[in-house]
Amino acid sequence: MNRECIVALREVTKTYYMGETVLDALHEINLEVYQGEYVAIMGPSGCGKSTLLNVLGCLDRPTRGAYLIGGTDVSTLNDDDLSEIRGSRLGFIFQSYNLIQQLNVLENIEVPLYYQGCKSSESNRRAKLLAERVGLGARLHHKPMELSGGQQQRVGIARALVNNPLLLLADEPTGNLDSSSGREILSLFDELREQGKTIIMVTHDGDIGRRADRIVRLRDGRVEEDSRNGGH
Repeated sequence: MNRECIVALREVTKTYYMGETVLDALHEINLEVYQGEYVAIMGPSGCGKSTLLNVLGCLDRPTRGAYLIGGTDVSTLNDDDLSEIRGSRLGFIFQSYNLIQQLNVLENIEVPLYYQGCKSSESNRRAKLLAERVGLGARLHHKPMELSGGQQQRVGIARALVNNPLLLLADEPTGNLDSSSGREILSLFDELREQGKTIIMVTHDGDIGRRADRIVRLRDGRVEEDSRNGGH
């Protein structure tokens, strides 16, 4: 079965200039991720994981090289077009949840649809469905401070899914959770993978990495290893 290539990095280099210091945070990265793959990005602190995630999430542009999402080279797009790609094709899940404290569960999930200009009735319907899907159907009108960490991360996952993105990007999504809540969130990621979602997750935890289909290990801004996990 030929699966669609969702993202492709071609010789991507990201260079930062700090005075006279030149730092290649990423160096000639080549990477392809296909429809339905679950990829863990791993490596020691400072290896380029966060920079890679920022490039994949269109939050940062490569200094050199090409980045294709669904066949579109986004490395040359302007800020408005990049913003549109982020809103329509990407879903972000953060370690610190990044929820809006003044909004309730339902409203937080709806935020991406607001920026897409979605009708409020349709936005409300989709947000409710996703809240139920992540087990928060009874908490729709609770504010983030009234929820546990695990519940807040569930809101974050529902928000990331609400625009039916091509790609889910997760940055240490269980990093702030106790082990029990973390296991629940990882089970939710397993379900999303089974449903065909394409997931790229940055993690430093080997046990989490082993749940993915592939592990991409970075060192000093380069891909040191790209291997498939057994049994997937």
